[in-house]
Amino acid sequence: MTRTDLDTTRPGDPELQRSYRYCRKLNARHGKTFFLATRLLAPDQRPAVHALYGFARRADDILDDFEPHREPADRARQLDALAGHLRNRDTGADGVLPAVLDTAERYRIPQALFDAFLASMRMDLTVTDYPDRAALDTYIYGSAEVIGLQLLPILGATCADEAAPYAAALGKAFQLTNFLRDVGEDLLRDRVYLPADELAAFGVDRDLLHWCLARQRTEPRVREALAAQHALTRDIYRFARAGIALLHRRSRACVTTAATLYSEILNRIEDSDFAVFDHRATVPNRRRARVGATGLINAWWARRRDR
Repeated sequence: MTRTDLDTTRPGDPELQRSYRYCRKLNARHGKTFFLATRLLAPDQRPAVHALYGFARRADDILDDFEPHREPADRARQLDALAGHLRNRDTGADGVLPAVLDTAERYRIPQALFDAFLASMRMDLTVTDYPDRAALDTYIYGSAEVIGLQLLPILGATCADEAAPYAAALGKAFQLTNFLRDVGEDLLRDRVYLPADELAAFGVDRDLLHWCLARQRTEPRVREALAAQHALTRDIYRFARAGIALLHRRSRACVTTAATLYSEILNRIEDSDFAVFDHRATVPNRRRARVGATGLINAWWARRRDR
């Protein structure tokens, strides 16, 4: 974190400084596209965004990364403990919590948004597929839409109530992009994040998805089903992008860059003819750098105009 960033996070509080640094390291290590976009924000905005990422990453680690053979009940207890520490403002319980609590207080982020996020994380302990769009949307609200809503007061908007549906939609679009890109990886964890009834309309079920994974190729019916999900995700991006103009000018370059890079993952999936079982779709570094450079110029001009 640069000195300018640190100047906005109560430099007289060493514990808080350490926490913000820790969250920034988590973002830089695990969320490369997201981290690149945050560099386009004003320095005073970045620490809070890193804090929210750090909290989300901490919950995700409980689910997936630490001690993979631990029972779901143990993981549930860890999530409950994290929720309790957050609610009780126990800053010494976890390295991310001082920064998260400071961010929530500064930007008046409702506790209900954190509760909804953790509720969806708990679903991952027991729910392995979703029968229909309504069931999946319940999960996505907590796992992705609330992230957009948490970020909104940090990004700023001319009218927060008007901008909220677009912020939630962008979080949803990012999540749906992940689901399409990671179909194979999710199957290895016994999860399917695509509505079962919509897959069934193309003659696709879990067994056929496993067939594709085992053979590292996309069966024609699966390709058609994924194309339908792809088109739906594109529509959500189109809706969400309309809300960028409602954000404060200094935040638009960051959100535009994130939306551009993430939506281009859809391009890569489509270009591969939906070959999501044998490789992971990524945006090439050269393209990331080009989009990032454009965003950097736009962000610089926006902050200059604001001054």
